[in-house]
Amino acid sequence: MTGMRFMPKGYGGERRDPDRVKRDGWKEQGVLAVSIDDERLTWPEKELVRQLGDRLYGQRPGQPETTDA
Repeated sequence: MTGMRFMPKGYGGERRDPDRVKRDGWKEQGVLAVSIDDERLTWPEKELVRQLGDRLYGQRPGQPETTDA
């Protein structure tokens, strides 16, 4: 039996690399996904990412306590 095989959107074809997914998320939906260890960030930018993450989601396990306000 031959017939068309239906593949739902997102299955089959080419997989986007993680940076492309993050870039598309930012441009299309205003969602920012960034690693605190991203080498493209400067130290002050990494600190800002850490502070935002702490404020929105709480401190990461193993992260030293800070006195940031």
